[in-house]
Amino acid sequence: MGRRQDADVPPGLLLVDKPGGMTSHDVVARARRVLSVRRVGHAGTLDPMATGLLVLGVGTATRLLGHVGGHDKTYEATIRLGQTTVTDDREGEVLVTTPAGHLDDDAVTAALAAQTGPLLQVPSSVSAVKVAGRRSYDRVRAGEEVVLEPRAVTVHRLEVHRVTRPTPDLVDVDVTVSCTAGTYVRAIARDAGAALGVGGHLTALRRTASGPFTVAGAAPVEEAGQALAAGGGAGVLGLTDAARAVFPVRTLTDEEARALGYGQRIPATGTPGLHAAVDGADRLVALVEDAGATARVAVGFPPG
Repeated sequence: MGRRQDADVPPGLLLVDKPGGMTSHDVVARARRVLSVRRVGHAGTLDPMATGLLVLGVGTATRLLGHVGGHDKTYEATIRLGQTTVTDDREGEVLVTTPAGHLDDDAVTAALAAQTGPLLQVPSSVSAVKVAGRRSYDRVRAGEEVVLEPRAVTVHRLEVHRVTRPTPDLVDVDVTVSCTAGTYVRAIARDAGAALGVGGHLTALRRTASGPFTVAGAAPVEEAGQALAAGGGAGVLGLTDAARAVFPVRTLTDEEARALGYGQRIPATGTPGLHAAVDGADRLVALVEDAGATARVAVGFPPG
């Protein structure tokens, strides 16, 4: 079978429930194979160990991904206290083991509570952060010593659900974390463990929400891709519905829709920020934003 033209598949977002063991790029590659299209991207990288919500854009919906990826995220995670690893998660070699059995639940909860609010967080050196154009993890694997600059993040909520002791020297903590984009939950585990003097790392991580999207609406990548090609179904948001979920909607007159189609300006909305400009046929024409007395096209979505 020949490769489809990208225009043969309707644009939209795929809400994928990523399994463990796959990189975000692996998921994108699989979606490309399922759909036989080239133009697929993702918003908000998930580590191979992590599972849960990964948002993919197909066709012109890739133009939405930069706006989707910056949303707040929610995760379910398990933090193990008593061991430090090279990657700050279970995938890495254990560097140091320090008995944590003496810690009571209150001390554990207090250390994690200190990891909430505005934080200056140093990402793991084995992360996707770029250093002089190369991923940090590539530099580490090449034998370089990498120390990343701290970045400002905010942990809105860190809820402790359960504290267990799988061995006399280890403490496992099940948590929910709600945070800004760019926050590393494994850095929370590392820093809380360091504050307690026993080290810490992540043993499980699942993203349950990104902005308005939740894993409850997601599907395996193959199912979501097939549903998009068929015109809709589980794990699929068409282009207009996807934009409507992220931005306030501006309903266009026929005259305004024509003007935007030619790249012309239309009267301002009077409210700041991007708006999804939708025509009378419920088609996303553009993302528009005010520039003085008029609104201009920030991102166009020509019919195709």
